[in-house]
Amino acid sequence: MSAPGAAAGPQAGPVASALAAGLGGSAVKGVLFDIDDTLVDLEFSMTSALRDVSEHLLPGLDQAGWEKFGRIFTHETTHFYDRYLAGELTFNEQRLLRGRAALGHFGVELEEGEQAEHWVSSYASRQHGYIRAFDDVTPVLDALDAAGISYGAVSNNVHDYQRVKLDAAGLERISVLVGTDTVGAAKPDPAIYLEGVRRLGTGAGETLYVGDNRLLDADGSTAAGLLGVWLNRGGEPAPGYAGREIGSLLELLA
Repeated sequence: MSAPGAAAGPQAGPVASALAAGLGGSAVKGVLFDIDDTLVDLEFSMTSALRDVSEHLLPGLDQAGWEKFGRIFTHETTHFYDRYLAGELTFNEQRLLRGRAALGHFGVELEEGEQAEHWVSSYASRQHGYIRAFDDVTPVLDALDAAGISYGAVSNNVHDYQRVKLDAAGLERISVLVGTDTVGAAKPDPAIYLEGVRRLGTGAGETLYVGDNRLLDADGSTAAGLLGVWLNRGGEPAPGYAGREIGSLLELLA
């Protein structure tokens, strides 16, 4: 067996055959994964931490309210994260703005200064404790290791932050990791996917890229020459979508 994440040997085995069969016969020698909500259940860690640090501000909020609170923070305020990627905000600034938007929906305003700083730092600490990998990750990585197929991760966040996250999720074996600061580019810029390919030692046309964001992951990587796959865990409707789509990482092995 080759070392975890190492380059594939000449005999990739049954997993490679399965991957190739699922992609219409394309030879797959490497796999790159998105991290957040692909390998790591980011939404769980975010919403769990949010509730921990905000319950004292929202006493009596029912479950439906907490679900709305979580949706605002995780899905309805991503434009603040886009501004972070564009260099307009720091990571903590975008996080605070998202928190303020979610709390503001329920009529609560975080005070400037110590209260806001404490909320952000408490959230960051709590979130780290809730980080976990999805159940389908380990079986897939085990199979790739056994087959000698190289793999890694490409993320729209900075390298060191995502390295800590992967390690906290028990995914230390993912040694190839490309962040936005690695090449000074973010998805869907082709440079970030191609740096992952370069580090795997594979070719773009023989490298799978799997992620939960249809536009940034599947479409973006495909445009860069990789074999993009949309991981649609929630079964989101996408009428007319003709790209590769799976509902679980285990489908890569089917």
